[in-house]
Amino acid sequence: MIKAIVSGFTGSMGQKVLAMINGENDLQLVGAFNPIVKSLDPSDYDLDSSVKVFNDLSQIDIDADIWIDFSIPTAVFENTKFAIEHGIRPVIGTSGMSEDQIAELKSLADSKKVGGIIASNFGVSAVLMMKFAQVAAKYFDHSEIMEYHHEDKLDAPSGTAMNTAKLIYDVQGKDQENNPNEQDKIGARGGDYHGIKIHAVRLPGFIADEEVIFGGAGETLTIKQSTTDRASFMKGVRIAITEVMKRDELIVGLEKII
Repeated sequence: MIKAIVSGFTGSMGQKVLAMINGENDLQLVGAFNPIVKSLDPSDYDLDSSVKVFNDLSQIDIDADIWIDFSIPTAVFENTKFAIEHGIRPVIGTSGMSEDQIAELKSLADSKKVGGIIASNFGVSAVLMMKFAQVAAKYFDHSEIMEYHHEDKLDAPSGTAMNTAKLIYDVQGKDQENNPNEQDKIGARGGDYHGIKIHAVRLPGFIADEEVIFGGAGETLTIKQSTTDRASFMKGVRIAITEVMKRDELIVGLEKII
């Protein structure tokens, strides 16, 4: 039985994780963490009486195999560091960490031989889209990324968009060239990652969509994925849980195991 602690358990994604765990025979919820909750009574959240609820990292004193985190960008680094230091394998879906923070966590996990994963997106369609974009990047010199999320998403661009841009850059090995005479007084051309333009939309009605547009002489290629239900992310979370139990290092990106 794999014992799990869920961080951010009261949020939309956290609730999906709880439902997924309850539906799996080899997973057991042993802890739930959120620093903003007041009550520590599991019955107040319709949790089994055996589940311990925490609102402070220092309170956590239970045995667990997996730390699943869908909290907020400002808390995820310390949460993940805590999990690794306590030998709990992190499965991190919260975005917003810097490259330096991720590198520090990877170094810590690898030195302690604690398996884990930090994924910008647990949607299988999104991961495949990134892999397809990597293939296309070999044949096109120009690309732009559009990402669409719900109005409550705090970070922009999304972790998925940034990871897609990094994968494209890694393949091309150089900055993309843009028109040096371009004029953009209000930032309409979006963010810039090594010349790859990233446009972030935050509107009600979206959950998480992304498209990558490649342009070449006389042709364009658009790779797009859409998420219509957060439950779709649980397939990727389930794959990640199974995989990190076999690992002794921190993986960055679900595409590394799919």
